[in-house]
Amino acid sequence: MTTRRTTTRVEIPLSPASNGTPKRTTSSATNTGMTHIDAPAASPWLPTPLEMILLAIYPGTLIFGSLFSTLTVNSTLSPYSHLSQSYAPEHAPSYFAKKSNIFNVYFVKQGWLWITVAFLLFVFTHPSLGPKFDVTAFTRRRVQALARYTVITAFWIAVTQWFFGPPIVDRGFRLTGGQCAILLSDREAAREELGDVKEALTHAACKLHGGQWSGGHDISGHVFLLVVGSAMLWFEALPAVLGLAGLRQARRIQTEGGIVRSAAIETTEPGAKGIPVPRNVGWGVKGTMTVAAASMWMLLMTAAYFHTWFEKFTGFVVASMALYMVYFVPRGVPAVRRVLGMPGA
Repeated sequence: MTTRRTTTRVEIPLSPASNGTPKRTTSSATNTGMTHIDAPAASPWLPTPLEMILLAIYPGTLIFGSLFSTLTVNSTLSPYSHLSQSYAPEHAPSYFAKKSNIFNVYFVKQGWLWITVAFLLFVFTHPSLGPKFDVTAFTRRRVQALARYTVITAFWIAVTQWFFGPPIVDRGFRLTGGQCAILLSDREAAREELGDVKEALTHAACKLHGGQWSGGHDISGHVFLLVVGSAMLWFEALPAVLGLAGLRQARRIQTEGGIVRSAAIETTEPGAKGIPVPRNVGWGVKGTMTVAAASMWMLLMTAAYFHTWFEKFTGFVVASMALYMVYFVPRGVPAVRRVLGMPGA
């Protein structure tokens, strides 16, 4: 008599995930008792559907704000100066169109300080990252979160503050033919200082000489700051707080052997090694969400009242490059993932 070996494809119901969402895994079971879990087919280099929605909010905000300004602002009554990149205060179409508005002066101008405070408050208070308020407890998750923050901060410094001399924003302006325009009323004094002023290598030095940028392409530093800062806060907080499958388990990673797997294989389940269930909305989360939401609002105001379409677009592109390096490259490169990790994993 011949014994036939049969293979049956079955659906195995698993216990609810840490986020409360039931998981079902397709497997192949044989009469030998061995079970094989099918690997996800999605690419580790691409965002999940929920991440796509989150990321799409940014270009949507820039387009909506720019269209709103184009359709509602009377350019005759409120002329926009491309030299100063702003409206004259007495003719500004809105309070938020004035550079002196309180949100621009005390929030956007000090934006990285607010983002840093919110980030650190979240990292050192959310229980999914380590003991609350214990700044000496550097758990793996906490160290990796700080590493991600360090890399994003390095991008911010290079783009807007210093990059082996002038920052990338100012270098780009000079490379596209820009220079510092003298604005002195005394023509003789202007001729004497013109040579030095034109050679000012940074926006700050230009203003110090009484001039303004003119003639080049100015990547929007405000758009870069507001996009990269708020997106970093969303990426860090949402997976740990919400625990939605689309933000945690739905992510794909590439293992050392080149196999694409679900990020769930590297997620420490609640209760393991003393890590509590990561569904806690404390002051750290509230502060993070407040700063991120305020950044989104000021991004809309920047889109509506400052910079040209192309300047806003390039600011968004540069910010997207920084975010991709920190939050997506580690999924496809195990060596980078060991250093930077992934939020919520």
